[in-house]
Amino acid sequence: MSGTHSPSSRIRMSGRSFLALTLTPEAPLVDWLAALDHQIKRAMGFFAGKPVILDLSMMQADTPDLPHLLPALKERGIHVLGIEGGDKSWAAVAEWDWRESPLGGRASGPLSVPEDDKAPPPTLVIEESVRSGQHIIWPDGDVVILGAVSSGAEVTAGGSVHVYGALRGRAIAGIGGNADARIFTRNLAAELVAIDGFYATAEEMDAKCTGNPAQVMLAGETLVFKPLS
Repeated sequence: MSGTHSPSSRIRMSGRSFLALTLTPEAPLVDWLAALDHQIKRAMGFFAGKPVILDLSMMQADTPDLPHLLPALKERGIHVLGIEGGDKSWAAVAEWDWRESPLGGRASGPLSVPEDDKAPPPTLVIEESVRSGQHIIWPDGDVVILGAVSSGAEVTAGGSVHVYGALRGRAIAGIGGNADARIFTRNLAAELVAIDGFYATAEEMDAKCTGNPAQVMLAGETLVFKPLS
C-alpha cells in the first residue's frame, strides 16, 4: 500500500575478542616446519580451533619453499586468520588465499615449549581474574588462577586447571592427551569444562557440585564431578 512502511528488523550485533597466535617462519622453511611438527607432537591440540596470524617479516620474495608454506600450515590443521609482514605481489604467494591481518591487537609475548623433555612441566600462575573475552593458553603444564574466570573467558592447559575463585567461563585441561589432568574450583559455575577432549556443558554437570567447591576428573570417557571438602 502506497505510503506505508513495514517496521525494519533490528540487527543484533555484539563484539567478541579472541587471542590470535602469531607464527613467524624463518628460513630455511624445511627446518622451521620440522621444528613446528616437533612442537605440535609435544602439545597435540595446541593449535586446534585457534586463529593464527602468519607473520612473513622474516621472509623474502625469493625465499626457497615459500609457495608451499601456507598449504603446509593448512595440512597441519592450522587456521590462518590473516597474513602480515610480507607482500602479496610476490610471485611466490600468487596462489595464496591472502587474508589481511585484522586491525589492532596487542602482542601478548612469546609462547614456547621447553626443549628439555625431562624437565618438570612449568606452572603458569595468573594472579588476577581472567576477564570475559580473554583466552589463557598454556600447553606445558598446570594453570593456577588466583582470581575468578569470568563468563566468556577460557583457560586451556596441558595439565590441570586450578581456579581459586569462581569458574564461570570455560576450563579445558589435559590438551595433548593428558587424561590424568583435573579441574579444581571454589565455585563451579562453568559454561563448559573439558579434559583430554571430553567435555560437559553447564546443563550436563552434576547439580550437586554446581555453585560449590568441586573438582572434575576423567574416568574412561566420562567426566566425573566431585565436591571439594
